[in-house]
Amino acid sequence: MQAEIRHAEPTDLAAVKAIYEQPSVYANTLQLPFQAAAKWHSLFEPQAGFYNLVAEVEGQVIGQLGLQVMQNPRRRHAGEIGMGVAEAYQGQGVGSALLRAALDLADNWLALRRVELLVYPTNEPAIALYERFGFEVEAELTDYAFQYGNYVNALLMARVSPHL
Repeated sequence: MQAEIRHAEPTDLAAVKAIYEQPSVYANTLQLPFQAAAKWHSLFEPQAGFYNLVAEVEGQVIGQLGLQVMQNPRRRHAGEIGMGVAEAYQGQGVGSALLRAALDLADNWLALRRVELLVYPTNEPAIALYERFGFEVEAELTDYAFQYGNYVNALLMARVSPHL
């Protein structure tokens, strides 16, 4: 299966919302279940330094990745990513395709030296994906988020480009 990666359009809003409504997706992000569509509209409005990518197969949006370039002048060399892939397509290379496209953008067009992300230590498939792309754990944040009635830690991972 080959996913096409492209910039998200406003017509993708319902599909992206549907991805993040799936339990395995919202549980592994900071999203809450039962979000109103209005919450997602801001993701599709122009924002300084925000790049919104989607993965599409046969006309269906199956994954989304956001890359936010830091706006503080002292942090403009850094960006942060977050992504979700529809449950039916997890483990099939969609996350790799999204991450590859985002890192190409970061390295070759935005001159980002550092790309950061947060991931829960229990999300082993995601950690393995990030490590394949050169991300390393820099810190473990204690009681970072509330998930399924418990406080959970998060890992801060980053990839520092040796080329920039």
